Amino acid sequence: MFIKNPLYIAGESYGGKLIPMVAMEVLRGNEAGLQPPMSLQGYIFGNGETVIIDDYNSRIPYLHRMALISDEYFESAKTSCGEKYYDHDPNNLQCLHALEQINKCIENINLVHILEPNCEKFKARKPDKLGWDRSFSEDDSIDHILLPSSRQDQPWCREHNYIPCGVWANDPSVQEALHIRTGTVTGWKRCNLNISYVQDVENVLPYHEFFSKRGYEVLIFSGDHDMACPYVGTLKWIRMLNLTVKENWRPWNVDGQVAGYTEKYKKNDFNLTFATVKGAGHTCAEYKPKECLAMLQRWMSRRPL
Repeated sequence: MFIKNPLYIAGESYGGKLIPMVAMEVLRGNEAGLQPPMSLQGYIFGNGETVIIDDYNSRIPYLHRMALISDEYFESAKTSCGEKYYDHDPNNLQCLHALEQINKCIENINLVHILEPNCEKFKARKPDKLGWDRSFSEDDSIDHILLPSSRQDQPWCREHNYIPCGVWANDPSVQEALHIRTGTVTGWKRCNLNISYVQDVENVLPYHEFFSKRGYEVLIFSGDHDMACPYVGTLKWIRMLNLTVKENWRPWNVDGQVAGYTEKYKKNDFNLTFATVKGAGHTCAEYKPKECLAMLQRWMSRRPL
């Protein structure tokens, strides 16, 4: 009964690499006559990885735009590293020094929302804030739940919201109800980074280039307070598609308040809408659910944001 409904492939974060690849497989299946045919209309993702090197290199100019590093530190890194911050020359001592200065400025900044408390210091794990290890927080254990007596000494952490997920998913009665085969899941994690497969796709821009030659609708959005996959890098790869700007940069509103900024691009029958979500972090809907719902409803109904 749903097969004729319009289909959009959607996701966030690492899904930025997977979504255009999945959309491509659906398109190829349709063209090969596989049954049932799927009514693919386009795809949607937020703060997604696309061109890994550019995504991570964009963190330095983002830090500068957000006043987390000084003009001097930014210019020093830009000059000495040649704008190659993630893929810099390990023997370039000037570049290493510049990056070290920057790292000291942001070592206590939350990677996925620069305005929220950095709670990594309360855990054993402390990732590199520049994210060169390509990792995000994955600790959903109950070991760091704060007792009432100590809560006043430590800030609220968004990670605490995720703890019930782990408790629920690791409950034997829940796993039985979900028909999880005994022994196949030793410990459920919200972000399981130990899945056994090779991450060998560093650049999915060719997929976007392919779809830009077809008549599809695309929505790309970015939480403007995310340092993990900054909007700066997203705009860079969008502009590499050589699309025509159909609607210039402007604010979009919810309840009479600015919810973000948007720009629309076009190439023949291909339409790409880019939007920032003001005040949101890496997973936009988690921070700004009302605004994200309005954005999605307007876009899917082909109304201006």
